[in-house]
Amino acid sequence: MTVLLAVDVGNTNTVLGVFRGGDLFAHWRIETRASRTSDEYAVLVRSLLELEGFAWGSLDAGIISSVVPPAVFGIQRFFKQYLGAPALVVGPGIKTGMPILYENPREVGADRIVNAVAAYEQCHGGSGCIVVDFGTATTWDVVTPRGEYLGGIIAPGVQISAEALYGKAAKLPRVEIARPPKVIGRNTVSSMQAGLLYGYAGMVDALVTRIRNEVDFPARCIATGGLAELIASETTTIEATDELLTLKGLKILYDRNVGAHATGAPLDKAAEKAHGS
Repeated sequence: MTVLLAVDVGNTNTVLGVFRGGDLFAHWRIETRASRTSDEYAVLVRSLLELEGFAWGSLDAGIISSVVPPAVFGIQRFFKQYLGAPALVVGPGIKTGMPILYENPREVGADRIVNAVAAYEQCHGGSGCIVVDFGTATTWDVVTPRGEYLGGIIAPGVQISAEALYGKAAKLPRVEIARPPKVIGRNTVSSMQAGLLYGYAGMVDALVTRIRNEVDFPARCIATGGLAELIASETTTIEATDELLTLKGLKILYDRNVGAHATGAPLDKAAEKAHGS
């Protein structure tokens, strides 16, 4: 049974997940640091595995998606040095099973394609889907009922907006992204929290509605990202949340490229083949 370490490197956080067979055994979120070395990754991953009572030597496969190119070197070196085989990296040449209709497909972030693949797998009955990802940026990605990546929308993330208020307005404090007691704030912190939470919820609803009006197919809306559940609870258009959508998408892509369903070759040979080496 393959034990897969999936790594999703975002601009702010890196999410790691261990799959044993088809099941997600454990997952963690750490700060993204492009300068982190392979040795540092080894210490971190081993410590996290031990906290879950998981054997370090059980890991035998890996897949990486990253929107921070400099961070890939340290992670890939970690896989080669400590696990004895390179990880599959989501990028040009990988088999996604999803045609990309963007004008320049290389411009689409790896995490957006991974999310789209995972969301489409969850949508049944001929429906398209919209993925809202609350990350460093907030993104909307649209997939057609035929499984094509149609395009999307990019906006500043909630935390970016909060930091902009703190950094650019001299008298405004840094606040936690949380639900305030009421929409109409009676103090500065509550007023800022209301603007961030309900403002973003309203923006999500407005943009999802505009997307649905523009396409000629029904589109189920799924949200992911660390703030997905908080913001989704204040929207009317988000129908489901899945904080682990990206990890699930990485597992799907691993199976399509390197896993038992695609090839019986060892990880290093299969990864070379998937990249056309």
